[in-house]
Amino acid sequence: MKPLKFALAVGLMLAAAAVQAATGTARARLDTFASNLHSLTGNFTQTLIDPNGHAGKVSSGTLALQAPRQFRWETTMPYKQTIVADGSRVWMYDPELEQVTVRVQSSEEAHSPLTVLTDLKQMDKEFKVAERGEHDGLAWLRLTSTARDPQFAYADLGFNAGGLARMTFKDQLGSTTVINFSNWKRNVDIAPAVFTFVPPKGADVIGDAPVLQVQPLKD
Repeated sequence: MKPLKFALAVGLMLAAAAVQAATGTARARLDTFASNLHSLTGNFTQTLIDPNGHAGKVSSGTLALQAPRQFRWETTMPYKQTIVADGSRVWMYDPELEQVTVRVQSSEEAHSPLTVLTDLKQMDKEFKVAERGEHDGLAWLRLTSTARDPQFAYADLGFNAGGLARMTFKDQLGSTTVINFSNWKRNVDIAPAVFTFVPPKGADVIGDAPVLQVQPLKD
């Protein structure tokens, strides 16, 4: 799955060690955690598994999410990449290529799980939600998009006692992405600069021009 589409699909960040999740079904745990959720930060590791079952290198980084539609996905190892949704546009910056890709956020996030953490009504409208039972020590919930041209075949959310511990999703080509989450912090104050982006000087910009004035990306 392309990184930009992946980041949009991955906006399902839920759970924090400081929050006690409900026991029982995965949906009950989701409902408990998402209650009054406004912002979320944490760490992730992710692995892409191709249709033949071969796993690629593990990447890792940090993430931040804020209601209603802002997020930042920062890959730090083994390469650097920044994806920022500022509420109007979604920006992807690849320092090695000195390239920025920008798209209108509303069209990119349609029928994606980007904002369901802070709006469960949207989740129930945009996805078919089904319990998947328990395995690997987690309770699982499956989201299947109702869009005509979904970005992924399905996304599975795995919950432990603290909340969302793992997410897997399969793209339309048969590849599977596995994401593990840690160090969640719920309803923290996040500086506005985290969700703003201006292309670095000299970088090639591909896609839609921004319509909102934003501040430069901080190092």
